[in-house]
Amino acid sequence: QVQLVESGGGLVQAGDSLRLSCAASGRTFSSYNMGWFRQAPGKEREFVAAISWNGINTDYSNPVKGRFTISRDNAKNTVYLHVNSLKPEDTAVYYCAADRMFAAVVAGTPGYWGQGTQVTVSS
Repeated sequence: QVQLVESGGGLVQAGDSLRLSCAASGRTFSSYNMGWFRQAPGKEREFVAAISWNGINTDYSNPVKGRFTISRDNAKNTVYLHVNSLKPEDTAVYYCAADRMFAAVVAGTPGYWGQGTQVTVSS
């Protein structure tokens, strides 16, 4: 079992940067592959980024590639999403997710989800 709590969202202007954090409970965080997803108003939840349990492998969706960076600190049981050059179309609720299978995270079927943090980008 793992519980996930996101933080770091807020209201920002286009071009700004944010760092989203996801704190995980439990002593087995380092065995979980982690990911970030987002859901914009009126749209389905979509994959944003994923990172393997050891931090070696990462994957990004095309809309965020080059602007967003996922990282993790296993000593702090935390995964981060550094979001740069924000655009109004990045406005969404951002969710953290976890699974023991990297493929499950990338496929959008992780076993664990956080409650989300709102990011709103004004033009």
